[in-house]
Amino acid sequence: MVDAEQTYFQPAISRLTLEMQRKFNVQKPLIFNTYQCYLRDAYDNVTVDMELARREGWCFGAKLVRGAYMAQERARAKEFGYEDPINPTYEATNVMYHRCLNYVLEELKHNAKAEVMVASHNEDTVQFTLRRMEELGLHPADRQVYFGQLLGMCDQISFPLGQAGFPAYKYVPFGPVMEVLPYLSRRALENSSVMKGAQRERQLLWKELRRRLSKGSLFYRPA
Repeated sequence: MVDAEQTYFQPAISRLTLEMQRKFNVQKPLIFNTYQCYLRDAYDNVTVDMELARREGWCFGAKLVRGAYMAQERARAKEFGYEDPINPTYEATNVMYHRCLNYVLEELKHNAKAEVMVASHNEDTVQFTLRRMEELGLHPADRQVYFGQLLGMCDQISFPLGQAGFPAYKYVPFGPVMEVLPYLSRRALENSSVMKGAQRERQLLWKELRRRLSKGSLFYRPA
């Protein structure tokens, strides 16, 4: 999966990713491009690349994220006097994310070789994905739709997905502390619901601990 960066770097990254997809995504998606849905042109980017994959006959692979460079993008747009590329509100970004996701899921219904990674800590987005998958007849065993969250964040989303048979991945940022912390802070900005989710996760952990203590079964033993 090729990650996305600021818009002033992204055209080169997308072009290199596209060339790799043409070369390697022959039988199945091996190379995934990342689409930042806080951008106003995110839907156009997704639909253009999807149509290109159809015409050229390679397998489409996408990772959908919200985006994490809002401050830099807006500061640069103001400095150089061009239109702000970011959606005006967080709600508008949510709408864009679901619009892009719905478009890709519709494609998956008719194209068994297309795949998408739903990289989000947002519970509403995960619920939206599961609902649309059910409506479109997309099954977890098909392994066309993947879910991804940071290790240690939103386990109350990741674990039930995995237990229900959905491909759910936890990824681990690795590196010096001073380099990793800015990355983690950008992830928190990317999903403003993370802190709310952390509070809920803590409540669920306490609830489960009390349940186990009351039942006399502190340690979980899978059946």
